[in-house]
Amino acid sequence: MTDLARARQIALAALALVLSACASTAQRPTTYTVKRGDTLYSVAWRHRVEYRDLARWNGIGRGYVIHPGQTLRLYPPPGRPAARPAPVNARAPAVARATAVSPKTASSASSVRWQWPVSGGAARLTTRPNGGQGLTIGGRLGQEIRAAGAGRVVYKGSGLLGYGQLVIIKHNETYLSAYGHTQSVSIREGDAVAAGQRIATMGSGPKGEPMLYFEIRVKGQPNNPLTFLPKR
Repeated sequence: MTDLARARQIALAALALVLSACASTAQRPTTYTVKRGDTLYSVAWRHRVEYRDLARWNGIGRGYVIHPGQTLRLYPPPGRPAARPAPVNARAPAVARATAVSPKTASSASSVRWQWPVSGGAARLTTRPNGGQGLTIGGRLGQEIRAAGAGRVVYKGSGLLGYGQLVIIKHNETYLSAYGHTQSVSIREGDAVAAGQRIATMGSGPKGEPMLYFEIRVKGQPNNPLTFLPKR
């Protein structure tokens, strides 16, 4: 290959990268219209923003109530910071989040007595296409799924693509846990749950096999659950 041909090939590759970046930027939504069954938590979860930031950007009060047809801004208004200060590493790249937890985050985690959501089953660390990590845990169809910590149910539904029927529990102002591909769910939104309380049973994953997809989110960002769960 001549120097001229090599230079042309490099220039074309660079142009392709620029066009790809422009296309992905253009496709990123800036607003979202609330649908029946949505909660502020589920909308924030879907668009990977911290729910308190989403509430603040849209003037939503502490009750976090939204209504069908309401248009939500998915970015901060001009002149406002994108997010409130977060603990070190809370918004770090996925690779860093897999192994690093800041002292402040670790201290907050100690207030949640984490436990495994299912008994037994092989657990595989999974990285989602849009970033962040969770655990894919095998088991038996109908096996009991229990709350990984005490908290309040803030979402139950199947409106989030890729999670099947999903349950989200808010443990405190820092931590949420999520339980995807559940079958029968025995709790309702707003219920307070104790650590170890039965919340659902295991359903089938995308390939038809029994499984639970489990996440722990720190300030809205999915971290490696193995960092928090006790060793088996």
